[in-house]
Amino acid sequence: MSPMIWALLITSLATSTIITMSSHHWLTAWLGLELNTLSILPIIIKSHHPRATEAATKYFLIQAMAAAMILFASTLNTWQTGNWSIMHTSTPTATIITIAIMLKLGLAPLHAWYPEVLQGSNMNTAMIISTWQKLAPLTLLYLINNNLPPNTILLMGLTSALIGGWVGLNQTQSRKIMALSSIAHMGWLAITLDLNLHLTTMTMMIYVIMTTAMFMTLNLTATKTLTEMGTSWSQSPLLTTMMMITLMSLGGLPPLTGFAPKWLILSSLCDMKLLLLSLGLALASLPSLFFYIRLAYFTSLTAPPNTTNTQYKWRFKTTPNPTLMSTVLMTTLLLPLVHMMVT
Repeated sequence: MSPMIWALLITSLATSTIITMSSHHWLTAWLGLELNTLSILPIIIKSHHPRATEAATKYFLIQAMAAAMILFASTLNTWQTGNWSIMHTSTPTATIITIAIMLKLGLAPLHAWYPEVLQGSNMNTAMIISTWQKLAPLTLLYLINNNLPPNTILLMGLTSALIGGWVGLNQTQSRKIMALSSIAHMGWLAITLDLNLHLTTMTMMIYVIMTTAMFMTLNLTATKTLTEMGTSWSQSPLLTTMMMITLMSLGGLPPLTGFAPKWLILSSLCDMKLLLLSLGLALASLPSLFFYIRLAYFTSLTAPPNTTNTQYKWRFKTTPNPTLMSTVLMTTLLLPLVHMMVT
């Protein structure tokens, strides 16, 4: 792909997200979402591999279905209320729009496409889908927050946290593991929409930082499976150490940054007397923590098999770039700043 086309696609991707985030009209928001989908498709299919073609087709069909539901619901809302404003959305149409946005975000039980799309993409594209592509749909949830169906949001959030943890237990592909990790984190994030929008913003920021650091580390070490993680220590001990720290932060272990959103979400749920929901979320985080620890175990404590990959991969030395170093530092040291980030 030529640099001019690449720059055009990245610019279009950024612009379409900004259009949706800054719009107060349903047609403008829908237009931004459609431009966003059309911009990411050539990036997914860039490698010309059959798996990439399959991933791009699945992504297009799912996003087109969700955008059609949003357009239908917004037209229905205009017929009922007489205006196209996002802020004046009735509760029945807000329910349809919420389900469509959850489909776009990949929350359970509408999650089956998400691991397959990430598995068919390369690491950088998977990172974009897991981070940047979630900003525009979440903005729409922010704007219609007063009319969101609380029971649906809480149920889908808990289901996503449970499925993201349990399904990830038997995965061996690092991109699928990160996809299921994203589904679990999106479940926690969805629950914050009913609690506090400041907490939602803080949770999204920390999720983006942790996910970006993990994908950048996996990309630099060329780690695509659990078996390849055993060879990463001889390739780059510093990168491997940073990967393990990021994994523990993703699992939510104190005193790392990933502990902050889980701590505050569980505290808010207990204050609202939602004890069963908070107990379910706390238990749902245990399977996720298990497969994060399993990744760290394969990376640091398991001897790799004697294959060609093991013999020659150590020759390709990698050096962490400054962006990755600063991102990993943020995944480690932001816990003392949580109070300032929330308020």
